[in-house]
Amino acid sequence: MKTVALLLGSNVLMTLAWYGHLRFPERPLIMAIVVSWLIAFFEYCLAVPANRIGFFEEGYSAAQLKIIQEAVTLSVFAIFAVTVLGEKLRWNYFAAFACMLGAVYFMFRK
Repeated sequence: MKTVALLLGSNVLMTLAWYGHLRFPERPLIMAIVVSWLIAFFEYCLAVPANRIGFFEEGYSAAQLKIIQEAVTLSVFAIFAVTVLGEKLRWNYFAAFACMLGAVYFMFRK
């Protein structure tokens, strides 16, 4: 569970780093890049421990860690796109999430 919590925090930061600057089109591109790199540093400070803990302590395979990360990323991005960027939640968000849940199911199936 520690892994999922760290990946959630990591993905919130990475989504901010990659897409947060879209709220500020008047800012120079170089500023967006530098701020994104600064945010990404802290994202890595969560992502790396998440994967090490998940792999060595919680017993997830690398593939399982990756699919958890992708499912968390899609969830975080959908919330961010709607709440921060003001995009409409469309049917394809739900379809993509359903496909991701299928991927999670098959990745954890023994």
